[in-house]
Amino acid sequence: MDRELLLEIGCEELPASWLPALTNQIGEVIITQLRHQRLPAESPAETFSTPRRLAVRIARVPERQNDLEELLNGPPVSAAFKPDGTPTPAAAGFAAKNGVEVSALERVKTAKGEYLAFRKRQRGKAAVDVLPDVLGGVLRNLSFPKLMHWDAMLEDGRGELLSGRPIRWILYIYGGRVVPFTIARTPAAQSGQVQDVMSGAVTYGHRFLTTSGRAGRAIKVRSFDEYRARLLENFVILERAERHNKIARELDAKAQRLQGRISRTVHNSELLQEVPDLVEYPSVVAGTFALEFLELPEEVLTTTLIHHQHYFPVESEDGRLRNAFLAVINTEPDNERTIARNAERVVTARLRDARFFWEADRKLPLDARIDRLSTLLFHKKLGTYKDKAERIERLAAWIARQAFGASEQTATHAGQAARLAKADLTTDMVREFTELQGTIGGIYARHDGLPEEVWKAIYFQYMPVGVEADAPPARAQLGKANVTWAAVSLADKLDTIVGLFAAGEKPTGSRDPYGLRRSAQGVLKILTDLPSGILITALVDEAYRNYGPNAPVINPAWQPAVFDFLAEREAHLLERRGYRADEVRAVVSADWKQPHASLRRVDALAQARRAPEFDALALLFKRVKNITKDVAGGRDWDAVKRVLKEPAEIALAAEIDRRWPVVQKAREDGQFLDALNEIAKLYGPVDQFFVDVLVMTEDQQLREARLALLASLRDTILNIADIAELAPETSG
Repeated sequence: MDRELLLEIGCEELPASWLPALTNQIGEVIITQLRHQRLPAESPAETFSTPRRLAVRIARVPERQNDLEELLNGPPVSAAFKPDGTPTPAAAGFAAKNGVEVSALERVKTAKGEYLAFRKRQRGKAAVDVLPDVLGGVLRNLSFPKLMHWDAMLEDGRGELLSGRPIRWILYIYGGRVVPFTIARTPAAQSGQVQDVMSGAVTYGHRFLTTSGRAGRAIKVRSFDEYRARLLENFVILERAERHNKIARELDAKAQRLQGRISRTVHNSELLQEVPDLVEYPSVVAGTFALEFLELPEEVLTTTLIHHQHYFPVESEDGRLRNAFLAVINTEPDNERTIARNAERVVTARLRDARFFWEADRKLPLDARIDRLSTLLFHKKLGTYKDKAERIERLAAWIARQAFGASEQTATHAGQAARLAKADLTTDMVREFTELQGTIGGIYARHDGLPEEVWKAIYFQYMPVGVEADAPPARAQLGKANVTWAAVSLADKLDTIVGLFAAGEKPTGSRDPYGLRRSAQGVLKILTDLPSGILITALVDEAYRNYGPNAPVINPAWQPAVFDFLAEREAHLLERRGYRADEVRAVVSADWKQPHASLRRVDALAQARRAPEFDALALLFKRVKNITKDVAGGRDWDAVKRVLKEPAEIALAAEIDRRWPVVQKAREDGQFLDALNEIAKLYGPVDQFFVDVLVMTEDQQLREARLALLASLRDTILNIADIAELAPETSG
């Protein structure tokens, strides 16, 4: 018979950013632990969380472990018995070790010969005897972004128990009965207020709200349905989706009462996804601030409300911000006006600071702040931010001219924007509101009267962040600054990537303190979506040359490391855009140095592979590649053709002569699907070649000519993609 298992780990408030991953993780960990204890769940784990609890319910867990049957090998039969058939000491010892007679042993045949063996059978324990070990495994295997010591230990021989937050209670019931479990406190910590945490059949409601009795009192439960219902009675909404929907409904209702709507800026942030993990019983209150603060830039207002206070700005139907906001609170507002007034005091204080910084910063133009950048260190091996500003000024102007073919005026604008890009790091606004770096620099540049091509390039310099095709900034947002922004953003990111790789700061595993993966993705996103007439390798080389005599040389092998890194990031971008992994490998392994062309090639490949004969072509090309893996291309083509004798190989050479100019022209025109379709026409002659011709003939001159013929075919196809990557697996 199966019974319900319910576990709740009650703790101090967990950070909202941790909860989504922890909610998924606790279900996976408990299923793994049950399986490890031979107690496999017969229904999926349902997981729940609030800031103060992680909960998991499994509707059906068996009452007993699976029986264990294990075959233990002993001595070989040849060494187990004497010539007269009596057991040797080896056989007798093995039997005695397992508590049986020699006659109870089995004979098993293995690759090494016949051995004696004992089939050990162990009856499974009752679930209630195993479940404490399951919980111990769960607590040991839950991973948190940060761990803390809280004077706790388990009696599992592994000593101290670390956790993301101190655990305050454990609800652990199986079939309505408590599964005993204890988290002991270290002897030094034991006191009247610091005691062992023992499992029970109780949970706890909201800290401050209650329908009767004392808020936060213990609530006894025996099943999941009762658990969920009793929590709701005590002002805890267990399901995150339900909290999210309640918040969304109340936000819309409150905004309509204010004759507005939730600001569109919220949809670009993760605020609506974050607040359900900040509260257990959400409600929404509305507040206002003085009209005079609307004179501040909209970006300053929304940063103050969203990032600093987790409040929702309200805008009118025409998209202009109103002097109102909505706050999600973790209680029922008995006196809504009092709560709103307290929120308004905090917002007003923050906005007064912002206004002071806004007015003080504008007294000094951005250009006058550049010398102050010499006081800010970019990296100990790469100099100050002033050094960086001078480097990216030169590099941005070069990229505008060489990569995008821009006019001299546009290149000058790109250099000017790059020189001013980091100046806002010296402003009071960025020191207080770090989220505004770059953005506020663009706003100050606009205030200084600089042209759109300059101030927008500064404003959007840290974008793009994502690799999706629609990741901001959109072309409409950039306007005339499309090229200057691309040049400045590329210059900044390439300067950082190349400099840090050369300085020995390559990211490893999950460690990427300088955000180089994000920078590389920005580089690839720009070059993928904005056609450029230059190879990415040339951009990397120029970025390094731009360091001049101060170029770091800590890592002499920086260049191939950067190329591998960028190629891997390009593959990541293409996969994120929906292309299959083998299609991406086929393109990136052939040529990744022009990301815009790579996108078009992988798209053409995804279409071409739909043809029914494509798999056969890919298999044939895989054969060609394998035969020519050690053969260099570039031999005298006419000399190769003069050596060929067989009709099939002469026909293949003639077909390559006929198809190659068409393939090359289609490639140069960016018509990669046409090129692949033309390559597909080579299938018949190549197939016939392998039927009629022995490549590895004893005649060395003829063998080399045939290999050169196939190498030429290989190189022709690799100009588009390595279609061997798409070859289906063959058995045998």
